[in-house]
Amino acid sequence: MRRRLTIAILGVVIGTLVLTVVGGLLLVRRAAISTAESEITSEAEAIGGLMSAHPVFTHAADLDALRRVGAFDRLTLVGLAPAGSLQDIPSPLGARLLKVDALRSGDTVAGNVGHVVFVAQPLNLSLAQRQALDDGLAASDVRVLVVTRHVANPVNGIAYFVLVAGVVLLAGVVVAAALARRISAPIVRAVAATRQMAAGNLDATVAVRPGEYPELKELADAITTLGENLGRARGLEREFLLSVSHELRTPLTSIRGYADAVADGATDDVPGAITIINSEARRLERLVQDLLDLARLQARQFSLHAQPVDCGALARTVAEGFQPEADGLGVELLSVDPAGVALWADADPDRVGQVVANLIENALKFATTRVEVGANRVEGWVAVWVSDDGPGVSAEDLPHIFERHYSSDRVPGRKLGVGLGLAIVAELASAMEARVDAQSPLLDGRGARMVLWLKGRRSPDGRDDTDEITSSVMLTPALPLHPPV
Repeated sequence: MRRRLTIAILGVVIGTLVLTVVGGLLLVRRAAISTAESEITSEAEAIGGLMSAHPVFTHAADLDALRRVGAFDRLTLVGLAPAGSLQDIPSPLGARLLKVDALRSGDTVAGNVGHVVFVAQPLNLSLAQRQALDDGLAASDVRVLVVTRHVANPVNGIAYFVLVAGVVLLAGVVVAAALARRISAPIVRAVAATRQMAAGNLDATVAVRPGEYPELKELADAITTLGENLGRARGLEREFLLSVSHELRTPLTSIRGYADAVADGATDDVPGAITIINSEARRLERLVQDLLDLARLQARQFSLHAQPVDCGALARTVAEGFQPEADGLGVELLSVDPAGVALWADADPDRVGQVVANLIENALKFATTRVEVGANRVEGWVAVWVSDDGPGVSAEDLPHIFERHYSSDRVPGRKLGVGLGLAIVAELASAMEARVDAQSPLLDGRGARMVLWLKGRRSPDGRDDTDEITSSVMLTPALPLHPPV
């Protein structure tokens, strides 16, 4: 990469030098020709005026002296016949360049042929003056003074341009090599670090040296952060697999033990053993289903059917389904009725029901005597909440309670579910563009409340039910509901 960068930079430098030299030579040539043409035009006009006033300067010897003084290549008289033809035109000029019509009108004609500039100046001589001249031209011909000068070829100074170009090119080599090294070195270090990560060393980092370009620093920081996140994800994945394997091992051990006991006739309570086997099998089924749900949610391979949903009624319906389980655990399950007013939101009723079910199951794991399920409207949001009077959640655990694979040191609860319910809640809420949060403690340092926040809407019949609804409940007055930011 360093070599390619150096070659690319040198290519730009060389191309710039070539264009500069060629352009400079062309400009110098054009400027030299223009200057010479302007000079000899003024000189030819002066000489022509002098010859017209003093015909003595039209003799050959006089013209030769003027040519040497003026540093002209040629200074001669050309005859312009009445018919329009020119006689004795000096090389490399021609009748076409000298513009006969302009000369016959008495105009001065100037131009260049390659590096030769010329001026043709008609002389205002009388017939007697023309007859007195010893120039070999017919007396009837108009005398035209033709002056030429050779302009030095700017290529003669090419050695200077080559010297300057060599110095610039040498400086370009040094700068290109240094710049290529400065750009490529951090990238080489980044490639080396990513290869180490690909090989399994997630602790690899990209060293950032002082003076690095900001963009390369950002690249190094991004790769280092990537490695840290991958390492953290690997740790969480390992913890998750250990947790799942433990969850699988426990019911499988129970199922196998009781199945062997029944098969060997080692137990007298066969119905009881079958009941335990059935319970553990259902637990395994729930674990597998939760894992599949998480996989589908992560891959977004599930469908949502949004429609107007009465969240209060839906929460009460789901809570009623958990009533037998709560009774069996000795926990009072209360469904708080928000004054009989519908709480409408656009959502998928099945997914909202799944979220509420997971929150109720989580609350039953930790509740001491009571679980409350309710809904309310707060500042345009519909809040569906589930609270319990259990030990609560520590301040350290509270921000992470919905993270996947996260396990806390909260007081062990009853063995319900497999510990993946809150992760599923967070994924479903994100898919529905809703919010979830956890609040704890609620009252006297105890209790926890999980809240699903959905954007409220008008009722399907167009009525505006957007006023906030207040309910008198046991746990919530100590910690009011606040909408998400």
